[in-house]
Amino acid sequence: MPKNTKITDKTKESDVAIAHELIPKNVSQAIGIFIGKFAFPAANEYGQAWAEKVSAWRQENLYKLLNKADRMYNQNQTDLKKIHPRLMHHIVEDGSWSDSDQMLDMWAGLLATSCSVNGEDDSNLIFINILKQITHIQAVILDYACENCKPTITKAGLVLCKDQLFITVDQLAEITQIEDYHRLDRELDHMRSLELITMNGGFMFDSLQADITPSALGIQLYIRCQGYVGSPVEYFNLNPNIDA
Repeated sequence: MPKNTKITDKTKESDVAIAHELIPKNVSQAIGIFIGKFAFPAANEYGQAWAEKVSAWRQENLYKLLNKADRMYNQNQTDLKKIHPRLMHHIVEDGSWSDSDQMLDMWAGLLATSCSVNGEDDSNLIFINILKQITHIQAVILDYACENCKPTITKAGLVLCKDQLFITVDQLAEITQIEDYHRLDRELDHMRSLELITMNGGFMFDSLQADITPSALGIQLYIRCQGYVGSPVEYFNLNPNIDA
């Protein structure tokens, strides 16, 4: 990090994207500015106060999370500029406990998609409550599943996988870097209990294959965590007349 880069009270909101260049002693101020940008002007005081009360480890995690969210938000070029304080609170509190890039990317996506015109939309609370319950391994599996399934549209307009998605235990171990079969089984069982994969998900009986087909809820969580606020139909560029 450049030693001569500092952030001042006169820093413009448009300049917050360079926060990764700040020296460590200004991290709390950078966090305050980020939160003020996504929530409301007075929130930067809350952000600074929060950062000054928690460990440097959590400060650094949130610092990365907000920086990622800011880039996603700017890429979307959206007019949705306000976030419900309840959502901001939970993302700050829960997201700052993650230190893996995988989880920070997902938290950042939820933050970027929590913005609305008037700041009254709290629908992302559903996804926040799910994300804080899953492990890094489950996040990796969900990403893989959603990126490798063939999406289709149901008659009701929901986006699901056209076919079941099966994977061998060796493939799953390679993707997750976990060779413990029992742990992988637990991870999949928990994903099924959260309904992120379909009701038949998990290892097949007397088989070394696992069904990791994502559910409609799992697909929607994945899309929001990519920083996309539109519908799954638009995200996958599906045509109801062709892909149904």
